[in-house]
Amino acid sequence: MNVLQASFQPNQFLSDVLTAHNVSPNKIHEMAINTSIFDVRKMRAGNPFTIIKGQNERVNYFIYEKNKSDYVVYDLRDGVNIYEGQKPIIKQEGEVSGLISSSLYEAIQEQGGDISLAAELENTYAWSIDFFQLQKGDFFKVIYEEAFVDGESLGVSRILGAQFRHANKDFFAVEFTQDSVPDYFDEVGNSLRKAFLKAPLRYSRISSRFSYRRFHPVLKRYKAHLGTDYAAPRGTPIYAVGDGVITHASRSRNNGNYVKIQHNTMFATQYLHMSGFAKGIKSGTFVKQGDTIGYVGSTGLATGPHVCFRFWKNGKQINPKTVEAPPSEPITEENLSRYTQTKDEVLSRLLQIPVAEVPTEKILAMDLVKK
Repeated sequence: MNVLQASFQPNQFLSDVLTAHNVSPNKIHEMAINTSIFDVRKMRAGNPFTIIKGQNERVNYFIYEKNKSDYVVYDLRDGVNIYEGQKPIIKQEGEVSGLISSSLYEAIQEQGGDISLAAELENTYAWSIDFFQLQKGDFFKVIYEEAFVDGESLGVSRILGAQFRHANKDFFAVEFTQDSVPDYFDEVGNSLRKAFLKAPLRYSRISSRFSYRRFHPVLKRYKAHLGTDYAAPRGTPIYAVGDGVITHASRSRNNGNYVKIQHNTMFATQYLHMSGFAKGIKSGTFVKQGDTIGYVGSTGLATGPHVCFRFWKNGKQINPKTVEAPPSEPITEENLSRYTQTKDEVLSRLLQIPVAEVPTEKILAMDLVKK
């Protein structure tokens, strides 16, 4: 048996690879037209493949790796038989803590944590913590599960429990499955999932806040700015902060491309200056919390790419930071004792994790920058 391993090169196709190993055009064609398991047009440059030959040097198997864990096998010994497989995934628990000095991502990297943990934490606390408002001195502790294939990390697969100290207030998160649905709950059993997300996009900064008197950068005069501007690169996805029906997906001179969503009889939200709308977004469309509704742009009266996020309550624009959205379904009475046991175990572990401090060399560097 002869085993050959390589990766697809740019502009290299399946036929190029197999023809070089004397696989017949008919067999290559049969592999290509059988798309029920996998479409060969999805094979990408850089992805590894393995060719296994028999004693007669004929190709018996062609194995394409879709990603680090999943692969497709083409058994060519007798016709073409195609099936998928997955490498064994090993899951290991880990713990990490960190002190915020600039951002959550940097704090996790400083402690040697996988960067995917930051995204998982943001998802967990998306309804409770505004990650654009983190303060120096905030800290986190996390118990997580990380997946490995062949000793290589696939990233954090789930968070088992977390404590986030923000603005001198503790936010606890305990993973618990209720009614067959895993979710996160706090120390008294309330769901962390709320009616509204804290922000309509990720990876940006607040460039202008809600104000009744702001100097307009285009009009060059003071006027009310009844929204919050999130600056981000053009094309950054914008998410619906809650479930609702789109009442407007249109364009105006000042707002540019904008979407307005009616969430219920009391609340509505509006997203301005989009470069364009996501597929299927139009008046009358129902969207779920977290759905992409458009992309950051600078249409209308805007000096740079951002989204102006506006919040309406009973037909009046208000500061979204003042809205306390109610939580979703809390722990039910029949699940309370089981949840209490899980919560006590997780919180006990969290409290034993020491808070890792910011490296001294980084503090010195930050001081030098300030000077």
